[in-house]
Amino acid sequence: MASIVYFSLGSNLGEKERNIQNALALIAKRIGHILACSANYENKAWGFASEHLFLNAAAKVETELPIQEVLTEILHIERLLGRTKKSENGIYQDRIIDIDILFFDDKIIDNEKLKVPHPLLAKRDFVLKPLCEIAPDLIHPILKKSIRELYSNLSKDI
Repeated sequence: MASIVYFSLGSNLGEKERNIQNALALIAKRIGHILACSANYENKAWGFASEHLFLNAAAKVETELPIQEVLTEILHIERLLGRTKKSENGIYQDRIIDIDILFFDDKIIDNEKLKVPHPLLAKRDFVLKPLCEIAPDLIHPILKKSIRELYSNLSKDI
């Protein structure tokens, strides 16, 4: 049975738009059918200082793969596109591509390798804005609020 997975994509090095397009092409090839993709949004780095602006987007994908295989595939896609590590000692850094799993159906997963829904998504404008474009009525299974509500609440806090 197919599942729906939502991804956040970001790039702040090199040809950022091309990096995101290449990631989406590989997601379509290796993970599943892309049902929706947001526009790209330019943002400042979050969680670290950088002189490079990020380009961020969100995608909704239908997949036959189980969640662990989706995780394996996105890590492989990041490596294929030139990313060598996620962070160093928990510290964020500039990156060619970053792909995060935001939601996988309405599942709640919390283990050493994966936390879904993504634990920081409700605090990140650069995640909520593009996600709100493609899935405003999606309900966060833990917070029990729609993406539209989460984005609206975050916008009030900024």
